[in-house]
Amino acid sequence: MTTAQPTRIAAFFDLDKTVIARSSALAFTRPFYEGGLLSRRTMLRSGIAQLQFLLTAADENHVDKLRKHVTDMSTGWDAAQVRSIVAETLDDVVRPVVFPEALELIEQHKDAGHDVVLISASGIEMVEPIGDLLGVDIVRASIMRVIDGLYSGDLDFYCYGDEKAAVVEELAAERGYDLSQCYAYSDSATDLPMLDAVGRPAVVNPGRTLRRHAADNEWEILDFATPAAASHRPSPGTLGRGALCATGIGAIAAAAVIYHRHQARHLQLRAA
Repeated sequence: MTTAQPTRIAAFFDLDKTVIARSSALAFTRPFYEGGLLSRRTMLRSGIAQLQFLLTAADENHVDKLRKHVTDMSTGWDAAQVRSIVAETLDDVVRPVVFPEALELIEQHKDAGHDVVLISASGIEMVEPIGDLLGVDIVRASIMRVIDGLYSGDLDFYCYGDEKAAVVEELAAERGYDLSQCYAYSDSATDLPMLDAVGRPAVVNPGRTLRRHAADNEWEILDFATPAAASHRPSPGTLGRGALCATGIGAIAAAAVIYHRHQARHLQLRAA
């Protein structure tokens, strides 16, 4: 008489705006600047991209713009130096912007004997150390092409959209997960293929369209409070201090001024 093998279950977590409140691809902008990888101009552009990421839903067009910004920005960087900077600054950069609710969920899944998988469109150089910090079991992320130790600007693997679902299915085949019993968490409609691949999907801080889709399909809807470090808004006086940009501290603050001026000008033109 054969004994039935226990069902293996995994919980798949998107990273940006699901586990952490910022873009992991842009979170290290200041350390990269201080390490000599970024110019002031590029740092400011990254601040604008980060602000747009925080204020808008992650639709396909927006994610593609963010991907292009990151790959263009990092072309020619020394891959080993990037990994070193991420390792040295990880705790200071990432820990303050982790959603406490996400940490609690991860611990609940681990206590239940589930594998925890972090799966992200951001680069493996950032996502893998974050996974170690969070204590997850498996990490899957995008892989940038490295030639002679330098980033070429191309991707060997883009862990996004349908590719995320393919990763989920590959892991299930390798590790014997019963996908009908597995969980997936994401804030983004671009992760619908991954959410549809499991029997227990949940959305985190979803935009209006994804929230409606989740409600229509009776998916769990989770609303996480933004960590204080990620929700801080500088005073108007601080926003005006251009000198801060030179040190990297005020990149997002300065970006906020530029972004909101651009939006106001756009609205005026439309009204005219």
